[in-house]
Amino acid sequence: MSPTLTVPRAESLLEHAVRYTDERRWDVLPGTWLETSRGRIGCSCAVPGCRAPGAHPTRPDWTAQATGSVAAARRLWTEEPRAAILLPTGRSFDALEVSETAGCLALARMERMGAALGPVTQTPFGRMQFLVAPGSAPRVPGLLRQLGWAAVGPELTVRGEGDFVVAPPTRVGARGSVQWVRPPNPANRWLPDVEDLLAPLAYACGQEPR
Repeated sequence: MSPTLTVPRAESLLEHAVRYTDERRWDVLPGTWLETSRGRIGCSCAVPGCRAPGAHPTRPDWTAQATGSVAAARRLWTEEPRAAILLPTGRSFDALEVSETAGCLALARMERMGAALGPVTQTPFGRMQFLVAPGSAPRVPGLLRQLGWAAVGPELTVRGEGDFVVAPPTRVGARGSVQWVRPPNPANRWLPDVEDLLAPLAYACGQEPR
């Protein structure tokens, strides 16, 4: 009798949302979700041309909806299991966002240098997001000037208070899912300061063709 191959079960969005609140103490926010109509995938917001189908807040006052409660997260995703998992920035972390090309270049350089890194995501829009200690966003322009960068422009953006990132494994329309390049683990529970990552990220952005 041949052995039976056990295929790992894909975890639900609910299970991921609960883990973020329970293990990382991150606030989570249920977003929109994907719906299929006449064979086409669309966003539950029903806005034609939605720029982030199934991966944005459901209402303008979304910051008041976010919760750090495990019980509340379980209830919210039980009510709508398809809802995107959004993580508000400016609370437990901020995020430095760069292109995938610059992110891979900077990541390789930082790993060679033995830099302390936090979790890193990759989005279906070709962007990478490096999580750093909260409160970093307002300091970035001044730190860039100290490094000799007048501005990096859209190549490097900062997500802080009042913003959010989309958490894995949320799917964004037909583009695919957000993924962890470096997933949360006990070793990166303490997030790096923005100063530790900004120089290699800015340098990598400067290497991209204009």
